[in-house]
Amino acid sequence: MNWKAVAAAAAMAGIAFGSVTAADGTHDSRIALMKKIGGSAGAMAAIAKGEKPYDAETVKSALTTIAATAKVFPDQFKPGSDRNDPEVSPKVWENMDDFKARAAKLSTDAETALAQLPSDAAAVGATVNTLGANCGGCHKAYRIKE
Repeated sequence: MNWKAVAAAAAMAGIAFGSVTAADGTHDSRIALMKKIGGSAGAMAAIAKGEKPYDAETVKSALTTIAATAKVFPDQFKPGSDRNDPEVSPKVWENMDDFKARAAKLSTDAETALAQLPSDAAAVGATVNTLGANCGGCHKAYRIKE
């Protein structure tokens, strides 16, 4: 039995389940999804910085999580949903097409990186920079810092 394949399948099932269970459009569900992306980005950043050794499975898991989570994240902003969230700009609802496009780009960039799996810490760093630019652009446009 290929244990790596079993572990990957279990991870994917967990991601899918987590995305479904966190899909209620509340502040807490949004934060939970962002924490999934942040944790995955952090795991890759640790590899890029040399704090952790390169591990292809960690990179695959992180990219898979980012790609899957970014796809469902805009669904958390249904019309009128939790518009009083202190961290979310009303611009999300005013510019929903742009918001969705930014999330789709993050997902697509993560999927592209996954297909061309970074093979060392330097390549992971380049991927983190690309994905981080996506995150930063969206946060600048749509997140309110307290």
